[in-house]
Amino acid sequence: MRYDAEHKLRTRERILREAAKAIRAEGPHRVGVAAVMRQADMTHGGFYAHFDSKEALIAAAIERMFEDSRRQWLRSTEGREPAEGLRAFIDYYLSPQHRDARRLGCPIPALAADLPRLRPRCTQAYAAGARRLIDAMAGHLHALGHGDAGALAGSVMSELVGALSLARGEPDRERSDALLDASRHHIFQRLKLEHS
Repeated sequence: MRYDAEHKLRTRERILREAAKAIRAEGPHRVGVAAVMRQADMTHGGFYAHFDSKEALIAAAIERMFEDSRRQWLRSTEGREPAEGLRAFIDYYLSPQHRDARRLGCPIPALAADLPRLRPRCTQAYAAGARRLIDAMAGHLHALGHGDAGALAGSVMSELVGALSLARGEPDRERSDALLDASRHHIFQRLKLEHS
């Protein structure tokens, strides 16, 4: 049976969605092609109609993970003034919901420890995705009159990722929540954003 191009695209998206979940949950090195295909309700043999190697799958899944983050950025910022959009994104990023959504959350903390072991194709996908997110934030910071908005955005993103990572590693829920709250407060203060 022959399928149209749209069917192939939907199938590829399903595979990427499952691969992204597996990468976030287990790390890219523990992801198996057979398991991803099984989760996508497909046979292992169908894999090569979409990807030429596991590395190609991992790189494409990383791109997909960053596309999901871009969509979250847009949900937080579209139709809002720059300050309001930044507040909404930071509120989301440092929320208990994002902390607890490891299989769906930002790929930066999910992949950072694995980067030295990834092949160049995968690290390039990671770097490009992180740059796009930082550049989007820089645009908002520039609109708010911050000097050297690119460097500031990189610093803020680093702080967000670090706070989220530490909160995820804290087993005491109250302490974890407090860490998120304190980080949010200090980032808002640093960026001169009043909390809504």
